[in-house]
Amino acid sequence: MNLHKTDTSGLLSITGYDAHSIAVNGRNLTRSFILTPQQLIEDWPPVSLAALTMDHLMVLASLNSPIVLLGTGQRQQFPSPAVLRPLLERRIGVEVMDSFAACRTYNILMAEGRDVVAAIIFDQDA
Repeated sequence: MNLHKTDTSGLLSITGYDAHSIAVNGRNLTRSFILTPQQLIEDWPPVSLAALTMDHLMVLASLNSPIVLLGTGQRQQFPSPAVLRPLLERRIGVEVMDSFAACRTYNILMAEGRDVVAAIIFDQDA
């Protein structure tokens, strides 16, 4: 167990969330986004899991991270394997979870120095 404080200064982390927004370094976001420790891509197009396409995941694949955390809104929902194909073909690990779990997991992996991407869908239909 590591008991010392991990220095994440200079990196992008999730600093809070509620049912209506997620904060990245204190900035509230209310639309789907992609986050890496070094980059925030705002206004990622999918507005629900049903709207998620292979093209949306091509953006994630182009980031060349070995793991993607896909936050699917307030509850865990799984996209079809066909939609996940751009990531699976590149042997990119995909963990599908509710968005709050994705936020927590992202922060843990980012603090460990891992190369991770969080792709968070704000379900506009919810």
